[in-house]
Amino acid sequence: MKAKIRKLVTFLEETRREMDRDVSPPARRAAAVAVIANPFAGRFVEDLSELIDIGEELGGLLTERAVAALGIPGERVESYGKAAAVGENGELEHAAAILHPKLGAPVRKTLGKGAALIPSSKKRGGPGVALDIPLGHKDAAFVRSHFDGMEVRINDAPRGDEIVVAVAVTDSGRPFPRVGGLTKDQIKGEDGLR
Repeated sequence: MKAKIRKLVTFLEETRREMDRDVSPPARRAAAVAVIANPFAGRFVEDLSELIDIGEELGGLLTERAVAALGIPGERVESYGKAAAVGENGELEHAAAILHPKLGAPVRKTLGKGAALIPSSKKRGGPGVALDIPLGHKDAAFVRSHFDGMEVRINDAPRGDEIVVAVAVTDSGRPFPRVGGLTKDQIKGEDGLR
């Protein structure tokens, strides 16, 4: 593996009650996070292909770990998202290199599908910075019940020369969605939008 991983962390959230109502079955979200060395920290580098390749490696590793935390087959995942935070000696383009060119293909392979764009966010911050991972339905971006997010943080990362990379998946949308729009049973699966 090209990534120099200092730490792997997996988070699992299970919402059982919302506004004093039982959520049955519980709505579950999982995120797998890697804390890696930033090979380009503190210097400008034109060719970011090393980070692009690291993104591809992490896409598979993190998605497998997040799906395992949910305890379901990848095909049953309903929504997904990705995020990265660079330490103070990195640049946002380092996070973009990891998240965008190649990370998505292994995510979709693990899930067996995924026609919609994978929502993403990137930021710069220090140890303990909140990483907000946007979520959207994996097959149809217009399914409003799955517009969501998951916040994770690691108390000692990212250090100045590190990048925190996360992939999140869910087994459902938000509890009690009622803002209208396309529902998951109306997905056509033709264009990643509807």
